Amino acid sequence: MRGTVLVTGASAGFGMAIAEVLVQEGYQVVAAARRMNKLESLSSKHPEKIFPLEMDMTKSELFLRQLGSLPAKFQNIDVLVNNAGLALGVEPIPNIDLKDWDRMVQTNIIGLIHLTQLVISGMLKRKRGHIISLGSIAGTYPYRGGNVYGATKAFVKQFMLNLKTDLVGTALKVTNIEPGLCGGTEFSEVRLKDSAKGKEVYKGTIPLTAMDIAETVRWILSLPSHVNVNRIELMPVCQAPGGVAVVKTGN
Repeated sequence: MRGTVLVTGASAGFGMAIAEVLVQEGYQVVAAARRMNKLESLSSKHPEKIFPLEMDMTKSELFLRQLGSLPAKFQNIDVLVNNAGLALGVEPIPNIDLKDWDRMVQTNIIGLIHLTQLVISGMLKRKRGHIISLGSIAGTYPYRGGNVYGATKAFVKQFMLNLKTDLVGTALKVTNIEPGLCGGTEFSEVRLKDSAKGKEVYKGTIPLTAMDIAETVRWILSLPSHVNVNRIELMPVCQAPGGVAVVKTGN
């Protein structure tokens, strides 16, 4: 499939890498994010292939108007990559800032499902399309401080599986990509609100990179029309699923 791809969170990290890789594959890309200066810098490299679209995932009431403002050649979205998302804080539940919880839910869940619902109607009319969401292993494996972030990614995983079930019998594809430890992005710096602490997360590891995720998206889109990847979980070699925690009295 070649056509138009809408990538959210395209101003950095996974989103920017995905946009650049897909342009190389012959797609045209609507690169959406809040930071227009970064989007314009990206689109200047591929002025005919990348259209910058200012979009804040916490303001889903604006999505319909924003999509309607796209130039005619970018109007028909063939692939939606729900990449925009964030984690805020690693504090235990009693100490969390509720504003951080609200922002994660608005971005990772509400914005994602609203945008998906808007885009999917056109895909059904055209009888082609692919919805790809960036989940996380945090949606499967709990860890200390993962609380609401992990819950949002568990929601995304189940939403995507249910979406695939709703669309069975159509030509549309649905895929959830669930990465583990990934470096070279703003993720941990934003989460910890500290650049130095964010970099410390990856010290002594060889994590996944944004390009690894972009290449995964490229591969998924290259598969024959009868093949659907429901879920794909990726971890660096240095990472493994954690065990169940046990606290023994007297220790």
